[in-house]
Amino acid sequence: MIQAKIKTVLGAQCRGHRAMSDLLLLGLIVGLTLLLLLTLLAFAGYSGLLSGVVVSAGSPPIRNVTVAYKFHVGPYSETGRLFTESCSVSPKLRSIAVYYDNPHMVPPEKCRCAVGSILSEGEESPSSELIQLYQKFGFKVFSFPAPSHVVTATFPYTSTLSIWLATRRVHPALDAYIKGRKLCAHPRLEIYQQDQIYFMCPLARQGDFYVPEVKETERKSRGPAEATDAQMDGTGADTMSDTSSVSLEVGPGSRETSAATLSPGVSSRGWDDGDTRSEHSYSESGASGSSFEELDLEGEGPLGEPRLSPEAEPLGAAKWPREPSTPEKGEE
Repeated sequence: MIQAKIKTVLGAQCRGHRAMSDLLLLGLIVGLTLLLLLTLLAFAGYSGLLSGVVVSAGSPPIRNVTVAYKFHVGPYSETGRLFTESCSVSPKLRSIAVYYDNPHMVPPEKCRCAVGSILSEGEESPSSELIQLYQKFGFKVFSFPAPSHVVTATFPYTSTLSIWLATRRVHPALDAYIKGRKLCAHPRLEIYQQDQIYFMCPLARQGDFYVPEVKETERKSRGPAEATDAQMDGTGADTMSDTSSVSLEVGPGSRETSAATLSPGVSSRGWDDGDTRSEHSYSESGASGSSFEELDLEGEGPLGEPRLSPEAEPLGAAKWPREPSTPEKGEE
């Protein structure tokens, strides 16, 4: 009888210990889960989750640059290997990407972009050894000018997650800003510089940011008939598409052609000659091209140049021709 009672007491104690062990284990699991969630949230915050996105119009974040690039046609999600490839050639150089098509309006397999590295900026010229090194790995060389005004935004670049967050936060903000002010701002540039990602959409000289391969794809998409018409224009502009790269002798200063006289896939015709833009282009993000006095330019530009107040028009600034209105094909 006594032994039975002892067994009963011991059994109850064992069950109590097991229950307590189960509670401790459950509490440990919950604590670790909360700690993991807090760590993920802290990492997301560090990567820019809570950073505000401020879009403005003003001077560009970079001057004229010479870049080594590779042209890509296909989903933008596949461009990671191009970034890796360009960085592996020279890890110390800044990365740059130029996106020509709106992925919300264009099938992923038709989206076009150029990805590479900035070889030099401003008056500095890249060394021939550096150029030959990139050309050895299949990169081409091209020069971008420094437009007088751009739509720009920045986002922290502290981790790989920053890139994912930037694509989902900055681009919608840029779309809203450009559409709300009916600006002609294209293409989309991303410059990866130290701990910041600079987003830039030129408001002038847009044609100078289109690499020759874009013009070539436009010419092919128009078909043989239109290609023949373009060759009969007699302007010589169509012959530019036969060149796959631009030599360094043709610097940004020598390519004075503005968006009014050169647009991707359009042979020597200005914006006023009708809607000849590709349906792929980011230029359809804005319904029409607004003049500079309609911009909200405040503060000081990234290059130290004063931005303009909404009431003031830049002295001596030429207005580019207004872009013909086009119906929106879809929301960003």
